[in-house]
Amino acid sequence: MKRLKKPYSLYTDEELLSLLRDDDETALSTLYDRYWDKLLSIAFKHSKDKSTSKEIVQELFISLWNRRSTLQIDHLDSYLATAVKFSVFKLYYREHGRADKLKLNAPSHENYTIDEIISAKFLEEYLNGIVETLPEKCRTVFKYSREQGMKIPEIAAQMGISEKTVEAHLTKSLKTLRLHFNKDNAIVIIAAVKIFFEQH
Repeated sequence: MKRLKKPYSLYTDEELLSLLRDDDETALSTLYDRYWDKLLSIAFKHSKDKSTSKEIVQELFISLWNRRSTLQIDHLDSYLATAVKFSVFKLYYREHGRADKLKLNAPSHENYTIDEIISAKFLEEYLNGIVETLPEKCRTVFKYSREQGMKIPEIAAQMGISEKTVEAHLTKSLKTLRLHFNKDNAIVIIAAVKIFFEQH
């Protein structure tokens, strides 16, 4: 991206992400300053621990930098907020002995590990956040398919579009979801997504 002649603080999130992909450390610092207070507030609201909140937000920005070359984020503010909440909830349920309660609430998933169940519980919010950023028709098709269990011909008839168009929207939505996940977490994500869709 060609360097624009204005202060970094005036860049949009999209411009900063583009600069970030070009290894611009100042872009990361600008995003850090822009979102630090908001994300810290979200983390603290759920963790009630200032030290833990700082650690979670710092790790999020480290992850952002480490994955800068492959970032595909359309709405950075909602992406960061959801990522922080997911991290807090996952940490909380791991460290505060809530696993038994979760297990009781998921009797039909006895073959899954507690970690997979925890991931699925809060991945749901993360997935929903990503789905809400999809274009309207793409989002509608995805919800008809995954939430209502409608088949492609049924969706096409309901929306008055061709089956080929429905397939295109589904392909786009699934591609968007995949782009939001780190390959290093693929195994956990696959297991969590499997449980998530079994519950719906």
